[in-house]
Amino acid sequence: MRRARTFTDDVEFSAEDASRTDPDFLCRVVQAAIEEGATTINLPDTVGYAMPEEYGAMFRDVLARVPGADRVTLSAHCHDDLGLAVANSLAAIAAGARQVECTVNGIGERAGNAALEEIVIASQVRGAALRFRCNVEPREIYRASQLLSYLTGVFPQPNKAIVGRNAFAHEAGIHQHGMLQNGLTYEIIQPEMVGIPRSTLVLGKHSGRHGLERRFRDLGYDLTEAQLAEVYREFIALADRKREILDEDLLALLHDSFHDAPEEFQLTHLRVVCGSVSPTAEVRMTGAWAGERAARGTGDGPIAAAFTAISEITGRQLEVMSLQLRSLTPGRDSVGQVFLQVKVDGKSLSGHGASTDIVEASARALVNALNKARHADRLESTSLNSVYLWGV
Repeated sequence: MRRARTFTDDVEFSAEDASRTDPDFLCRVVQAAIEEGATTINLPDTVGYAMPEEYGAMFRDVLARVPGADRVTLSAHCHDDLGLAVANSLAAIAAGARQVECTVNGIGERAGNAALEEIVIASQVRGAALRFRCNVEPREIYRASQLLSYLTGVFPQPNKAIVGRNAFAHEAGIHQHGMLQNGLTYEIIQPEMVGIPRSTLVLGKHSGRHGLERRFRDLGYDLTEAQLAEVYREFIALADRKREILDEDLLALLHDSFHDAPEEFQLTHLRVVCGSVSPTAEVRMTGAWAGERAARGTGDGPIAAAFTAISEITGRQLEVMSLQLRSLTPGRDSVGQVFLQVKVDGKSLSGHGASTDIVEASARALVNALNKARHADRLESTSLNSVYLWGV
């Protein structure tokens, strides 16, 4: 450490497995490290064994017994083997630690490390109780999480605090009712705080009438009490069979023929170039116009390029929510089936397509969803019931 100090002013000493080390030995080692020039002392819970009370007590013990410990930076480094990495890190801060070694999304060895986003937002939401602050910009947290997921190919579980897909999604009826009245009833964190645009109300079997009525109203439907009661009964029956209800399912409850969407849009040509060059797609389609229309699209990959071209041809704004692929037949020439969830001009619909080429299967799935959207437009414009008018 003396030699290291000749190169830098800050030298960190890390006491491996400090949380399971004999306290007397740990204090002697830390004292020797400080005397040799260490300016940061890291006391890790290397195997995620400690309880918050124990981990905090270790820091207080070192501060009380080691000469000069109050003049160096004490650092916490916690693993999540028992799910206590963040709790232990907060306990260390309360006991005098001034540095926390943590990671975005909590990635790390075995069960991972303390999650940066949870510690930062805890300091924002519970500042009076925790009494510390850091200079991390919270509005960049979600973008950092998404970037890390993209680079590593490992995404946080849906119910992951702060950055999980469901962190700001509400399905329970009483929660949705409260959220519609006042967002603070069931959200201690505003999604905008961490860079997420908005909360979402997920329609499922736990949803109530208020959430269902709100979604119909967002889609342009103003239902009477009697109509809502009838639709809600059918909605509950459907939700018992289907995990998540899309807008197309709501349409089906009102228009029995919705799922019988005619194939007005048809994919007639698809040519994709990818590899070492920027992916491009050339698409031709027939539709509610004379002859064929063609467009050329680019994207991060061949599927994205094809979707860009299809969006340009149809003039519809598309937002892909999920895309799943499964093999229908074995072998190298197997047929792949794509299941797609997409928002078409803000309305959520599903689509499916099959082909031995996954790019073509994906394009056909999108065209299938677009045909449903077109069919929905027609149903609403010709509906005899003036209540069922889209976009009022």
